[in-house]
Amino acid sequence: MSMSAWKAVILWKHQLCCVPMLADAKDVMEAVRNLEGARLPVLTPNLKGFEAAIAAGAKEVAIFASASESFSKSNINCSIEESLTRYRAVALAAKKTLNSCPWVSELAGHEYGQRKNLILSNPVEVWLWAEVYGEKRRIHSANPRYVSCVVGCPVEGAISPSKVAYVAKELYDMGCFEISLGDTIGVATPGAIVPMLEAVMAVVPVEKLAVHFHDTYGQSLPNILLSLQMGISTIDSSVAGLGGCPYAKGASGNVATEDVVYMLNGLGVKTNVDLGKLMLVGDFISNRLGRPSGSKTAIALSRVNVDASKI
Repeated sequence: MSMSAWKAVILWKHQLCCVPMLADAKDVMEAVRNLEGARLPVLTPNLKGFEAAIAAGAKEVAIFASASESFSKSNINCSIEESLTRYRAVALAAKKTLNSCPWVSELAGHEYGQRKNLILSNPVEVWLWAEVYGEKRRIHSANPRYVSCVVGCPVEGAISPSKVAYVAKELYDMGCFEISLGDTIGVATPGAIVPMLEAVMAVVPVEKLAVHFHDTYGQSLPNILLSLQMGISTIDSSVAGLGGCPYAKGASGNVATEDVVYMLNGLGVKTNVDLGKLMLVGDFISNRLGRPSGSKTAIALSRVNVDASKI
């Protein structure tokens, strides 16, 4: 199996929308705004949320659709088609926001911009950090990339791969630079992942795809390995296995970053991630939240005298 070097990027996601427990998103955004080296995408379900995100200082906005009608109505209170209509408006607003920057045309012609494959004619495909003549500048952008319930829904059960492919292509046609396919309730197995990915890859280039697994049934790592073998190179994960969805009862958090890094190290994939330091981050947040780590790697290594940075 041949895989290119995997690069970890710090992602912080919060949601400016109708979920009550996320009503403090603006305050959180203010607190983390100047976090060096991190991308801080903000989830938004509509144009109002996009405007609130930009007002709060967001430089990257992510939108999220579902392949399940029932989950779409539970999560963002609208049908799939209604959500896609809303997101087209967000994509257009993102393009207008970008075009309002006076240095955009200068950036497009600069060799650094060309090297980073900046496609400024695309409504939402923009590299977040661009360096023009040695000066770093931030770009407002939208990243309409999340498709939830790509294998199963807590209400409807199994989801047809054709539904996932339809939603993914609609988002891609809006101009998304990455579409993350989410197993929201963690029911996916490798046998279910193959037909889903094949259907999506038939309409969206594989280099534009990412996968997002919840570890409810302990299937995340085999699903990730299969995804890598099928050409996916972007994997969502969360330190200590944090995460979840208030509208997906019973689902666990995302696959733990510690476990993904441990597996990649075992495959000989260079990540440049210090597993020992990563575990310290997991310990910190787990202690602050008063919950055990969701990482099997962190739990196992905490019981033995091993230097995790050398694993």
